[in-house]
Amino acid sequence: MRNRLRAVRGRTLRSLAVRNYRIFLTGHGVSVIGTWMQRVAQDWLVLELTDSAFAVGVATGLQFLPMLLFGLWGGLLVDRFDRRRIIMLTQTVSSLLAAALATLVLTGVVRLEMVYVLAFALGLVTVVDSPARHTFATEMVDPADYVNAHALSSTVHNTGRLVGPAVAGLLIAWVGPGIAFAINSASFLAVLVGLALMDPAALRKSPAVARAPGRIREGLRYVWHHPELRACMILVAVVALFGQNFRVVLPLLARDDLGGGPATYGWLTSALGLGAVLGALVTAAREHVTAWSLLMATFAFGLVNLLAAGSPGLTVALIFLAFVGAAHITFNTLARTLLQLGTDAQMRGRVAALHGLVFMGSQPVGGPLLGWLCEMWGARAGLVIAGVTALIAGLALISRLRHLRKAPPDVV
Repeated sequence: MRNRLRAVRGRTLRSLAVRNYRIFLTGHGVSVIGTWMQRVAQDWLVLELTDSAFAVGVATGLQFLPMLLFGLWGGLLVDRFDRRRIIMLTQTVSSLLAAALATLVLTGVVRLEMVYVLAFALGLVTVVDSPARHTFATEMVDPADYVNAHALSSTVHNTGRLVGPAVAGLLIAWVGPGIAFAINSASFLAVLVGLALMDPAALRKSPAVARAPGRIREGLRYVWHHPELRACMILVAVVALFGQNFRVVLPLLARDDLGGGPATYGWLTSALGLGAVLGALVTAAREHVTAWSLLMATFAFGLVNLLAAGSPGLTVALIFLAFVGAAHITFNTLARTLLQLGTDAQMRGRVAALHGLVFMGSQPVGGPLLGWLCEMWGARAGLVIAGVTALIAGLALISRLRHLRKAPPDVV
């Protein structure tokens, strides 16, 4: 039994044996706590300024609108230039934007339109930062460890979701949201230090894509002509549009349904993060991923959202939101890994950008839409919509994906 547990732990943590990956993940782990603090603080700040779920949805949507508009071009840049240097630039700019928001809030001059402008500016950075970070793992670890590397990254990301919102909720209740933005600004230094300490010679860099017309259309055609990649994108689109607007749903759930404040919102987000950490650790031990396994994760996500919608009180809501977090991160990790493993090296930046466009670019539509629906029908309606749409999408694709139940040779 002890040997078996040791073997499972070895499979789960195997990417950490790579020095570059270990350094990068450590810096990312510090930064992501600050990122989640800012997300909670921004949502609550907008809610305080406007008392409107629609406004919260607009702020979230503006942060992801650039991905919808320019995401594919961001992926092309990632395929052309050094990803490590790109991430160093994007993390520096993100730190400066967080510092600007902190200054506006702490000096008492912040207005809603200022939050909107800074959210949009951060979205512009994300256009390049997101595909660069998601594909950077393929330069640090062997292909056999892509699933593990993405899952461990998700574990760290969601540990930040567990810690950051809880800390942010307490800070907002105590001193206001400004300090959360300041802490996030400082947290980016950890990533920058980690990137500087890495050994560039040990990275497995892909050949740069030469300039040529039609490179973006080439990426779109590539995904469309691969059935497992096309199905993956469809599922990601549905879950992203209707199922992951937690920053719109949870503040209302905390305040209107559960009678709480920012601390309650922080706890709800932390419960989501706790489930995501556990789900990511389980996923990290996987050695294979297929479109069929992604479909099963979609069904799980739909069911647990419906259960969370029926939660009678805070304790039960925390429990079911943990299951939502586990199902959500399992779905996201499998989708991202399936796309990376099933894609040629020179196409990864563009495919990752298309994933980012679908995954985050849906927020400008999904955020305000869910905010509007929640204002009419309540926060629980948002969870019901998330569950029902995921189940419908899964059922629509089940017959098409049945023949992909076994992994093809290049997607294992």
